[in-house]
Amino acid sequence: MHFRIIIRTFAPVNEIEDGGPLSFFMKSMNKEKIIQAIGPAVKERGCFLVEVSVSADNDIEIVIEKEEGIVDWEDCAAIDKVMHEVFDQDVEDYALTVSSAGLDRPFKVLGQYLKAIGTQVDVKFKGGRRLTATLLKADENSIGLKYTALEAVEGKKKKEKVEHEEVFSLADINSVTPYIEFK
Repeated sequence: MHFRIIIRTFAPVNEIEDGGPLSFFMKSMNKEKIIQAIGPAVKERGCFLVEVSVSADNDIEIVIEKEEGIVDWEDCAAIDKVMHEVFDQDVEDYALTVSSAGLDRPFKVLGQYLKAIGTQVDVKFKGGRRLTATLLKADENSIGLKYTALEAVEGKKKKEKVEHEEVFSLADINSVTPYIEFK
């Protein structure tokens, strides 16, 4: 079973001499500088970046995924440590969350698709169609899926299971998530 691991740290709100919070005047941190700062540590841990987001309030969320295996607490802690070494939390006044992509989040980067090849995925298409299939291949523009559908077969009264292998454009897909089977 995979669990989502989250490490969250907070900085105190900066105060000016008269006691009012400075956070109103705060400038957002630069996403590209964050990516550049943590990139080597992410690779060292055998991970890749899924997402880095910075809110107007300097709430930073870093989402990582492991090339092989699952993200563990040490992976998240290592990235958290690098952030604190490079960016002084008291000066920058940020809140930081480092987490794994988790099973509930849709794939966002090619690395997630590549890692999931050979596994079951849930696909939600634009227009509402849903499909559970085996991911066969992936590139920047499309994914290949293998799935079974009940279909009318000529000369048969009952619908039968028919296996399909198709390539779908990512432009036609709303989301792809790992398939979770509860037993």
